[in-house]
Amino acid sequence: MTDKLQEYIKSKYDNASDWFIEEVKSISNQQRVLDVMSKKEYLNGSHKIKQRTSYKYNGKEFTPRRIVLQYAKTLLSFQQNYLLGNPITFTGNEKVVSEYLKVNKKGKYDRLNQKILDKVLKYGQVAEYVYIDNGVIKSKLIDSSEGYPVYDHENHLIAFIEAYANDGIEYYTVFTDKYVDKYDNEGSTLRLVDRKVSLSGLPIVYHNDNELSDVEGRSELDDWIEILDSMEDLISKYTDSFYKFIDPIFVTKGQTLKGESLPSEVIGKGINLDDGADADFVSNKLDYKSFETIYKTLLQALLDTSSTPAVSMNKTDVSNLSEVSIRLLFSLANVKAGLNEQYIREGIEQRNEKIRQLLGLQGVTFDDESFDTLDFVFHYNMPSNDKETIENLEKLNGMEAISLETILAKNPYVNDVATELKRLASVDVEKVDSGNNKIDISVK
Repeated sequence: MTDKLQEYIKSKYDNASDWFIEEVKSISNQQRVLDVMSKKEYLNGSHKIKQRTSYKYNGKEFTPRRIVLQYAKTLLSFQQNYLLGNPITFTGNEKVVSEYLKVNKKGKYDRLNQKILDKVLKYGQVAEYVYIDNGVIKSKLIDSSEGYPVYDHENHLIAFIEAYANDGIEYYTVFTDKYVDKYDNEGSTLRLVDRKVSLSGLPIVYHNDNELSDVEGRSELDDWIEILDSMEDLISKYTDSFYKFIDPIFVTKGQTLKGESLPSEVIGKGINLDDGADADFVSNKLDYKSFETIYKTLLQALLDTSSTPAVSMNKTDVSNLSEVSIRLLFSLANVKAGLNEQYIREGIEQRNEKIRQLLGLQGVTFDDESFDTLDFVFHYNMPSNDKETIENLEKLNGMEAISLETILAKNPYVNDVATELKRLASVDVEKVDSGNNKIDISVK
């Protein structure tokens, strides 16, 4: 246990052995967990509109419409897939890249990256712990509702607690830079169940920007929920109005012949009116134009706030766009993806350092100069005019103004540049019969 953590436990919990329980129960941590749980309930369909109560209308109990719009899930999926829909490409020293590609594939890190971004967008933060399982380097995600990072007064991470309850038993996992301790209170007594050496140190905490904290993130839903609540309230009340007033009232002016009153089964039958009398169906006229204007304004505000292009939500008709036009349409999405990339990149850089430590324990080592060349590139999932891109690459290649590696990197049909270069280097194509357009491919 580090000196900083010991000082923290001494000053705040008087060296109590169960200090982590008090840390979990602190007001700030419980408020954060409650906020995460409320976001989960919202994404599961528990919206404000569901709280609309029934009321009396024309002497009868009326159940109002409660229309739920799950736009939030669509917007979150767009941001996640826009940044990480295409796998990350590693660059740098060939040996280093080769080893990290193996780790990336065995540990299924491309999928893990998507899960990390998904959790950060929804709840503001998530933690990742890197470990070795039967010789394979993997990572475990610790949910925001179960993870409790511990920071000192300088905002340095000094410990991490994972806490949850199951079948009435509370479980605690305390991560320090040296050990991973597991506790539970089975039998109503707190006990140390297991202790292992932490080969990778503390977990990695991913979080986005929060104006009120440098160590906690903020859910994207906080900017959208009020707009979505207004849209659901508007469309629900308009639908109620439509069904309330769809049945018009039959009104007569003057007097019918023979002085008889209008029968209740008048629909589908004829009536006789006295001279100068009149009859008509009277209904409330709904102002659908006002509804349309307000709803479209709210929807556009939602798209602007979430940096989502209208074209991606089928709200704009487009065709035959140039590469420049596409970039303009997705300019806001690129800005948002750039912000998301910052904290994902910071976390992956920490992960790469920990993977280096674990590879060293397995006998795979790199010198600092080789490791410092390691980098990775995000490929935004932006629509592109592939034909225009390839034509431009072809022109640059004809001018001898671009290398083969750069051509492959910019090629929309190539994801793994290193593998493609190896394939090109290992294949020798010779024409044997130009008349029949046959080729003989011999592998060196």
